[in-house]
Amino acid sequence: MMHIRYGMPVALALGLLATAAVAKHDGRPAASLLDPAAFAPTAIIAPPPAQDSVVARQELAYLRALHQAAPAERIARADADGHDKGPHAFNAVTGRDLTALPATAALLARVDTETDAVVDRAKDHFRRIRPYRTDPTLPHCGKGKGVDDSYPSGHSAFAWSTGWTLAQLMPDRAAAILDRSRDYAEGREICAVHYPSDVEAGHAVGQLVADRLLHDPRLADQVAAARAELARR
Repeated sequence: MMHIRYGMPVALALGLLATAAVAKHDGRPAASLLDPAAFAPTAIIAPPPAQDSVVARQELAYLRALHQAAPAERIARADADGHDKGPHAFNAVTGRDLTALPATAALLARVDTETDAVVDRAKDHFRRIRPYRTDPTLPHCGKGKGVDDSYPSGHSAFAWSTGWTLAQLMPDRAAAILDRSRDYAEGREICAVHYPSDVEAGHAVGQLVADRLLHDPRLADQVAAARAELARR
């Protein structure tokens, strides 16, 4: 099965950003920068393959083969990433302790909040059954807690929204940063907790949200402060 990872994700052209409050997420400030209509699930990503479709069966077979062929070290690393969703996942490739940089940490938190709001809305809309629930014999990392929240992958969206933000702020390290985004997101497939199409949809959502926020004039000062902070040695 052909699996494209390196191209820019395709999404429909969206309208201008508008202030619109979205419910709070995990106790953080409410997402408020992205227009809910423009970022409605069906406006930014296509529906996932139907559960009983040929494509879905191919994806399940792919996950089984991928997990079984992966070295134990790679599975362990993917599993660790799955339990450790935060900007420090990019410390090594940026050469910075991102949690110790206040302007950068604040910007990444805002990007993550907005990304999560879009992802959660899409998960609620599509209600795709997780691969290990569809096929209980599928080997995967851990017991697997999710049931119908497979599409899009939130970890993939985090990896690409964070990675895309950092790559634009640190162009000299962009290749390594985006490689880390791919590696982190691909771990969801290696762990067999998300279908490949879940991960690609997360890629599309994460990169799209980050790019919109980086060009939002309301965040211009915050973006400039983070860029200056990251430029210091």
